[in-house]
Amino acid sequence: MRASRALTVALAVGAAVGFAAPAAVAGGPPSGGPTSVEVDPSSVHQGATLRITARGCQNGGRVSSNAFDEVHLSSGDINYATARIHDHTTPGNYSLAVKCNDNDRVATRSFRVLEGRGADGGLGGAAGPTDTEMAIGGGLAGTAAIGGALFLARRRRVGVRV
Repeated sequence: MRASRALTVALAVGAAVGFAAPAAVAGGPPSGGPTSVEVDPSSVHQGATLRITARGCQNGGRVSSNAFDEVHLSSGDINYATARIHDHTTPGNYSLAVKCNDNDRVATRSFRVLEGRGADGGLGGAAGPTDTEMAIGGGLAGTAAIGGALFLARRRRVGVRV
């Protein structure tokens, strides 16, 4: 009796795996739609930018939220969009909706808006001076050197009276 139960269970599992294999190879439902929606960072200050990544929108799509203006997703295997949070967005939890251009499915993701503008650190010295800044600085240094030399030369002539 035990052997017949084990055989029945083995056949049932084999049939389930056999029927599920074509769906797994196909990569999901044929209608597609946005999947794997991620936001970076998940907590963002007012006025900062939020990067949205999704999959499944081969022809691009749209991302909308109350915290920012609607932005467009890039097309391809992985879809990207960058949204700028409004300066006066009320701090709190928000959600965004991703909708592909070629179907009606919508995927959502939540994020948090923090109070304040955050640090505006700039490039932190990572960018060197531009050619214009170098030219202006060189011109000022040269002018100062010539002016100093003329001042010293004139002062020596005035003091030599004997």
